[in-house]
Parts: sequence; structure tokens; C-alpha cells
Amino acid sequence: MEREQIRQLFGVNFIGKEELKPFFKAMGFGDVEIQEKPIEYSDSDLQKAAVEGYILIYGVGSINGQNITLKLLRERFGVNPDESEPCLYNQDWYMKEDFMNLTLENRWYLIKKDVIEESRAVMPGDLTQKGLNFPPAILSGYTFFAYYFAHKEYLWWHDFVWCCDTDHNGDRIYVGKYHDIDGVNKNGFSIHRHLALRPCYGSVNCM
Repeated sequence: MEREQIRQLFGVNFIGKEELKPFFKAMGFGDVEIQEKPIEYSDSDLQKAAVEGYILIYGVGSINGQNITLKLLRERFGVNPDESEPCLYNQDWYMKEDFMNLTLENRWYLIKKDVIEESRAVMPGDLTQKGLNFPPAILSGYTFFAYYFAHKEYLWWHDFVWCCDTDHNGDRIYVGKYHDIDGVNKNGFSIHRHLALRPCYGSVNCM
């Protein structure tokens, strides 16, 4: 299929060079021209992905020598929803973690728009055994902000999504859940880690 046919197939779930412009402008890059590479997915894969609600998004690793990382997203969009939104949830445990400095390849990606219902409350190890491929945290964050600035819609409003990244202890990263349904926490794109059970976790008794 030609690019225009693919764009029509995905509709609002197509995020190419034109749809990315508001995102990059919000990051402070101004009006930038992106040179897209060809879409390498097969026609059958694209048709299936469009029906199943995937977002087709063009990944950009850097602009004007500036790597687009989760750390940069935090720097540009901040952590205080009282000042501006969208933003990241205010925490900093991850600032020295390697995954915060990872970038995307300059290519097209497919990422599921909505959480798969059958995956809810299932341990990540069980999900990977069933064949699910978790996205990198940078792809999730990049897509979240790019989609918002293209359509003024928040992805994963109340949901967390597992990522393929881990922290230095090997704990799984998960992101998302922009809004706390209970209203306790402020708005913000969250980045968390799922703590694995280790010998250092134990109990004391009390009487």
C-alpha cells in the first residue's frame, strides 16, 4: 500500500511527520521537517494492526543533535500539572537509570492504543510467555505525548502498561496512568518499577 492509503487505513491512529509537528514544537524545537523512512510492515500486518486498534507512529531518535529520551521529555514538559499539562508524574528515582537515556530508531512502530483486557492483573512473566511483546518505555512515553499533541487525547488515562525495560536491579518498568481515579495523586505520565521479591524482603514479628 501507498503511504496515503496507510494513513487513511489508520485514521487518527496514524502519527507521521505532519502529526508529529505539534509535539516537537511543544518540546521547543520549532517547525522541524522530518524525513520519514519507508513503512516496512507488510500490507497484511498493517491491515490487521489497524483493525486491532494499533497506533502507527514514526519514531525520531534525535532532532538537531538532541536525543529524544524520557529524561528530555521530563525536562521539557516538567512534573507540575499546576503549571502545565501534559507533564510527567513528580518523582525522580529513575534519573540515573539507563532506560531514561534510550532513544528510538528512526523508523515506524506499531503500538497498541488500548490495554488488552485479558492482560489485566496478569504478571508480566506470564504475559511474555503468551507471546506479548512489551514496548520500550521511551516508545510508550513518546507515543503518549505525540498522540496528545496531535489529537488532544490522553492515552492510558487510568491504566499502566508494562515495558520491556528494567532498572539496575532487574525490576520491570511500567508506565502510564496519567490520572489517579481516586484523586489522591496529581496528574502526570507515571514511570514506575515492579519490585521483584528478593531475600532482603522479610518480616519481623510484633506482640
